[in-house]
Amino acid sequence: MDAFTLAELLTKREQTGKPYHEFLRVPAMSVGVYHLVKGSADPQQPHSEDELYYVVQGRAVLQVADKQIPVEPGSIVYVEAHAEHRFHSIEEDLTVLVFFAPAENSQRKKE
Repeated sequence: MDAFTLAELLTKREQTGKPYHEFLRVPAMSVGVYHLVKGSADPQQPHSEDELYYVVQGRAVLQVADKQIPVEPGSIVYVEAHAEHRFHSIEEDLTVLVFFAPAENSQRKKE
């Protein structure tokens, strides 16, 4: 069993200086915090795992294939494995909990 607070996760992510901080990994899933600043570009590429996003703060648009999905705090979006997707039009600093199933391939992590 593990337990986390959002405040602690955000602090640890900030200390790494990287946009993505993985805080849980078990064979069936991995979970991390992803942060993009207002106006930045999302560099991610398609993943070989299914992915679920839960938006904690901020506003942006998530493009999944040819669909444009506005996201804001409380938005939950499922993205199937191998789908082209990325956040854009980031109007406010964006913080997202990211759930991968199965666990994200450790050979390729979000930058």
